[in-house]
Amino acid sequence: MATEGGGKEMNEIKTQFTTREGLYKQLQHSEYSRPNRVPFNSQGSNPVRVSFVNLNDQSGNGDRLCFNVGRELYFYIYKGVRKAADLSKPIDKRIYKGTQPTCHDFNHLTATAESVSLLVGFSAGQVQLIDPIKKETSKLFNEESSCQHLWKVDWNEGRESEGSKKSEEALVTVQRLIDKARVTCVKWVPGSESLFLVAHSSGNMYLYNVEHTCGTTAPHYQLLKQGESFAVHTCKSKSTRNPLLKWTVGEGALNEFAFSPDGKFLACVSQDGFLRVFNFDSVELHGTMKSYFGGLLCVCWSPDGKYIVTGGEDDLVTVWSFVDCRVIARGHGHKSWVSVVAFDPYTTSVEESDPMEFSGSDEDFQDLLHFGRDRANSTQSRLSKRNSTDSRPVSVTYRFGSVGQDTQLCLWDLTEDILFPHQPLSRARTHTNVMNATSPPAGSNGNSVTTPGNSVPPPLPRSNSLPHAAVSNAGSKSSVMDGAIASGVSKFATLSLHDRKERHHEKDHKRNHSMGHISSKSSDKLNLVTKTKTDSAKTLGTPLCPRMEDVPLLEPLICKKVAHGRLTVLIFLEDCIVTACQEGFICTWGRPGKVVSFNP
Repeated sequence: MATEGGGKEMNEIKTQFTTREGLYKQLQHSEYSRPNRVPFNSQGSNPVRVSFVNLNDQSGNGDRLCFNVGRELYFYIYKGVRKAADLSKPIDKRIYKGTQPTCHDFNHLTATAESVSLLVGFSAGQVQLIDPIKKETSKLFNEESSCQHLWKVDWNEGRESEGSKKSEEALVTVQRLIDKARVTCVKWVPGSESLFLVAHSSGNMYLYNVEHTCGTTAPHYQLLKQGESFAVHTCKSKSTRNPLLKWTVGEGALNEFAFSPDGKFLACVSQDGFLRVFNFDSVELHGTMKSYFGGLLCVCWSPDGKYIVTGGEDDLVTVWSFVDCRVIARGHGHKSWVSVVAFDPYTTSVEESDPMEFSGSDEDFQDLLHFGRDRANSTQSRLSKRNSTDSRPVSVTYRFGSVGQDTQLCLWDLTEDILFPHQPLSRARTHTNVMNATSPPAGSNGNSVTTPGNSVPPPLPRSNSLPHAAVSNAGSKSSVMDGAIASGVSKFATLSLHDRKERHHEKDHKRNHSMGHISSKSSDKLNLVTKTKTDSAKTLGTPLCPRMEDVPLLEPLICKKVAHGRLTVLIFLEDCIVTACQEGFICTWGRPGKVVSFNP
């Protein structure tokens, strides 16, 4: 698949790269794909996606991997940097006829060695709840069983399995009752064993409960809340049924959403180019941001919930402050659309103005060193304790990554000279440590916000690090639901009927408007690009969408071509980085010092 790194050819596939932490190396024997290892002809297929879960079994090898390729879905034991991948023995393999899987998500709360709940979204709008360990299909959502359309699922098709081949046939309709459009994103609601959220290319999102049915008739909706470019409806029926809530967000497809680390806020990116951040419980809009041009395709939260990074059709990564509700930086390194952005919760730089002294307790220091090893709910209290007891300035430099259709992997550092450009510089000692990924964002009242110290690491090379005026917070959102989401939804179900028409799809962004085809000197000419639903000229130069010269422009630490096909997956694990391309190859990149020698 690839040649050794360090070649001189521009189109050479790299198998290793170096950062300040050391050497990252692709592990050829840890590559996952279809069993025949033949590149998948991805033309017209949905993006390859990857999901992980840890079953916490006694063997010490509890990591499981799920990925989709075309109409196929695979479930493997993931051996990572420890052992070679065995593609001949998938735990579960399913081939779908009549629809294709588009996305999936494990429920980490309920996962055991004997059972795991996996949600799978499909191109025809369905959502399936399956257990790949028991090889069972629990439920189908957004389906109508009275029509004679065959959706056939074959388990273990194409390989022998102890004497028999299992298959399942389900009767589902082409004409969905809830939403006919492709599922773009599906995720379990953080902290819930039964609630999950589904986004569609129609621009709608739906909240489901696995314990409830979808009914045999089309749902009727009651308007719950409406704001600028969004509306939320409840489902009105005599008995509780799915969907519990319907969100209509923006114009065109809703491409991705992400919950904040504490699960209280929801960030959504749409084809209309807008990032919208909601308080999930109170369904209040917290803040918005507009892309430089084109649709936004991906979104992620920083480990502490203070920053959101987006990527999209402007070839840029954009960093947005949750606290200040403003763009604080853009990054330009990709030559085509950015398909995935993700923070690395295990790599950070801690700057200390006095390297010989640590003013916190020994327990605080150990918490800092092992910040990424315990991803439990106690993280919030640990962070609060560290912030309150450490009187000397200690700050975090954020590491995040991006992959795109240009087949390139970029790594970025978000440093204090970008986050706090007006702070005075001071000498700092940099340590590479481990940080945790689940600290909560600032609350709606802003009281829980802690500001990093003044220490600044050596600045990264960048072409624009201009100071910018602070933009006031968009205002506090104090209207929060009482009790859990499920109880709140049950109260809304009694409201009267009001059905809202679905918005039309926005036309796809033209490919030749990519940032890679326009010189930096002519960036202001992008103002002339108009959209059917949104006038970009009205937002450019405002806090929603600052001009390129008004915010710092980041350059990537590394930018390497790592695949033949466009990249669709970027996941940071404790001992490795995982990438995947549209050809169906899932690659493992061992972190410095984490690679274990083994025989394939």
